[in-house]
Amino acid sequence: MFAICRFYILAVLISLTFPAIGATNEIKLSFIGDYDSQAFMGLQQGIDEANVQGRFLGQSYSLTTLPKLSIAIFTTVDAEHIAQLSRAYPNKVIFNLTAKDNDLRSQCFGNVLHIIPSQAMIKDAENQWQKKNPNNAAKAQTWHHTFKKYSAGQLNTRFTESYRVEMTDNAWAGWASAKLLSDSIARSQFNDNTSLLEFIKTELNFDGQKGISLNFRDTGQLRQPLLLIENGNIAGEAPVRGIVDTSNLDSLGLNQCTK
Repeated sequence: MFAICRFYILAVLISLTFPAIGATNEIKLSFIGDYDSQAFMGLQQGIDEANVQGRFLGQSYSLTTLPKLSIAIFTTVDAEHIAQLSRAYPNKVIFNLTAKDNDLRSQCFGNVLHIIPSQAMIKDAENQWQKKNPNNAAKAQTWHHTFKKYSAGQLNTRFTESYRVEMTDNAWAGWASAKLLSDSIARSQFNDNTSLLEFIKTELNFDGQKGISLNFRDTGQLRQPLLLIENGNIAGEAPVRGIVDTSNLDSLGLNQCTK
């Protein structure tokens, strides 16, 4: 159904039946996209960390090639293919790791969660920064390899040690999606895909090493602060202090469905 080209299909196992004492729950998830991408590296990092935690919880995450058997799909495909995935797998949680299209958010696909910030979020962050700093043209990013606060430095170190490259926006999105999913599963037991999706959309408690609780809008977009980068260094954060309330994450990007 999808033009695959360099896209590759991989997946992670999840069985959500209650295990017998001493048994291990296998957790199935799937990845559709470029397996050479930073997003996939970040996803792998998140899965590896979930398995460390899972040893104490009787949970095990592993890769498969069968999206129909998974409870969630992680993807780096474009907006058109994400829309197709949403329709093809209406009961799966679909994590968008790389597509920034505003229109993809405004359509509000019920089962699509956007981890990467939208174009509108990035633009709003940069506009806020320029209002406070008219002579500085910083660029908004999700993440930066020199970010140290809120245990971000430890995450950057773990990723670099695993992959010998610096963590990027897409790598953070891959890691964060696996982390918030595994944290949600660790906190509760689910009998079906729909209940997991509802839990993530309404009860998520996750900071993503960004120092503030992150959650999802009706558009499916993850609310999150952004970093302002100038000449390769972190110059500030958005929402920008002095321009808006720094806790007002809805000052960045689209907040309502428009279609």
